[in-house]
Amino acid sequence: MIKPTALSFFLLFVFSAQAQPPTRKFEPVNFSKVTITDSFWKPTLDKVATTTLQACIYQTEVKTPRIRNFEKVARNQNEKHEGIFYDDSDVFKALEAIAYSLKNHPDPKLEQKADEWIDKIAAAQLADGYINTYYSLGRMNERWTDMSMHEDYNGGHLIEAAVAYYQVTGKRKLLEVAIKFADHFDARFGPGKLHWVTGHQELELALVKLYNVTQSKKYLSLAHWLLEERGHKRAKGYTWTDWRDTAYAQDVVPVREQKEITGHAVRAMYLYTGAADVAALTGDEGYMNAMKTVWEDVVHRNMYITGGIGSSGSNEGFSIDYDLPNEQAYCETCASVGMVFWNQRMNLLTGNSQFIDVLERSLYNGARDGLSLSGDRFFYGNPLASDGRHYRREWFGTACCPANIARLVASLGDYIYGYSNAGLWVNLFIGSNTSVKIGKQDVPVTMTTSYPWAGKTTLTFNPKTKSKFKVSLRIPGWLRGEAVPGDLFVFENKSPDAFTIQVNGKPASYQMDNGYAIITREWKKGDVVELNFAMEVKRLTSRPEVKQNDGRVALQRGPLVYCVEGVDNGGQAWNFILPDKTTFTTRHEEDLLEGITIIQFTAPTLQINADGQSITTETRKITAIPYYAWCNRGQNQMQVWLPRSIKDIKVNR
Repeated sequence: MIKPTALSFFLLFVFSAQAQPPTRKFEPVNFSKVTITDSFWKPTLDKVATTTLQACIYQTEVKTPRIRNFEKVARNQNEKHEGIFYDDSDVFKALEAIAYSLKNHPDPKLEQKADEWIDKIAAAQLADGYINTYYSLGRMNERWTDMSMHEDYNGGHLIEAAVAYYQVTGKRKLLEVAIKFADHFDARFGPGKLHWVTGHQELELALVKLYNVTQSKKYLSLAHWLLEERGHKRAKGYTWTDWRDTAYAQDVVPVREQKEITGHAVRAMYLYTGAADVAALTGDEGYMNAMKTVWEDVVHRNMYITGGIGSSGSNEGFSIDYDLPNEQAYCETCASVGMVFWNQRMNLLTGNSQFIDVLERSLYNGARDGLSLSGDRFFYGNPLASDGRHYRREWFGTACCPANIARLVASLGDYIYGYSNAGLWVNLFIGSNTSVKIGKQDVPVTMTTSYPWAGKTTLTFNPKTKSKFKVSLRIPGWLRGEAVPGDLFVFENKSPDAFTIQVNGKPASYQMDNGYAIITREWKKGDVVELNFAMEVKRLTSRPEVKQNDGRVALQRGPLVYCVEGVDNGGQAWNFILPDKTTFTTRHEEDLLEGITIIQFTAPTLQINADGQSITTETRKITAIPYYAWCNRGQNQMQVWLPRSIKDIKVNR
């Protein structure tokens, strides 16, 4: 228990912090106000709505017992739980994805299915607000006794789903379930009550979302308290051996004192996303400073070129600095999804585009790779090399990734624009329509683009009356000659690429600040901004500490990391070297992998002769494809980091 003096201090600390003005530089335009028309992303959003979510529904209520468990609780006939203790969360993540998809792709039958699930979830909630099928089915005497058992994690995903569904449909039934659960948790835990260190971070960020919808300050205070609980050796009741190492749970020191990334990658991302949300609303400098330091540790020493994180499978997370194996890379899809969440919050807090540079890298590469082009196959881990044994699966025993990538893609509208009274921010180049309130009037905005295949983007503004405000356009780091913030990966040619910005067909006057080109002028109806980015093929190298990439280079074009896949290259992707002065050509193939731009180059290859005793060297044309598109044509070899010397070649017969 917390002593009264400590309680008084904590409440004074929290509520005085809440009295400070919000510290975000700007706010995101909510997904519910953005209509995506983009030629690259819109087909994927439609595929999620029509195929991915149907796969999630089928697996959730037919192939696995997830929905049955809610039905069992409602029947109250002493039936046993089936499955894993965190399975409820997959139902909630699928519901959240359904909510976003109903905005992008309205579907009465899909909404009816969601309402059917919500009725079953509500029927399974206990009178005191508790909801968790694992404990409700025969283990009620054990509830809230083991911090590792995901009761709060499941509850957090319930809250996120409820908020999203309410924002899209206006229906409150699931939101009322979520509020009742949050009130139940608040009645048991918090200052002057019981201690609790969330086993799998998630509830923290979810409570902030609930606060934003309800404006009930107790949810923000509870999120803040949960962050303060971490790092004081209060965790107990862990059933997993891993939990004895508190670094696994980011629990070695308090959040505001953390300086390096440790432990489970997904939990870390959700923790720091929640911390950023709380910092934005409380002005907590300790959280903001800690997150900047930890972020640099991630991006400068522990991130893959794809924006993926978490190299180690043993703890589903981080090992030591610069340990970035390729074929054995864990790189969980959910961790890349978490990188999108966290980097967005860091961008909102600081107004610095470097966070969107990382978000974009994770989104287009590490996260997008987790979903097949067909929409019904998934990667849990995302290696950067394969000898042909990797393949996409229909589902997993631990099925967090399918619904997680579905909810990220479906909520893509959240990450494109930002706004404040001062003006508009354009973070991602994704064709879309929105209307943004700037000052006293709504400003309709339309974006069309050929990104990521080509660098032309057009923005059209249609304010009813003339209005002066700023438009801040992100100029990507890759265009400015910076592969990633820091020097973990660098372009061999660091020279910035050319870009132009025009307003109504004339060169625009702008100022650069924190990676944004800022145009300040009086805008009128029909004003058009046109950006043109060069899209050059770039070679990247790693810091020498990354031993796995020694003597190797990677290829990038625009925001996309490329790989060589065997199916395009005579069945082999490991039998060539990439000479230093190679010339690259590009060509858009509309009928290949749903339309991609390929990179081609000639390279020396080694072939084992029919006698099995000799090797032939010959020059062949090699084709590289975007990394996200690999393994959509069956199992085969793949490499992202390409060898520059013969010692790294592997030859198959």
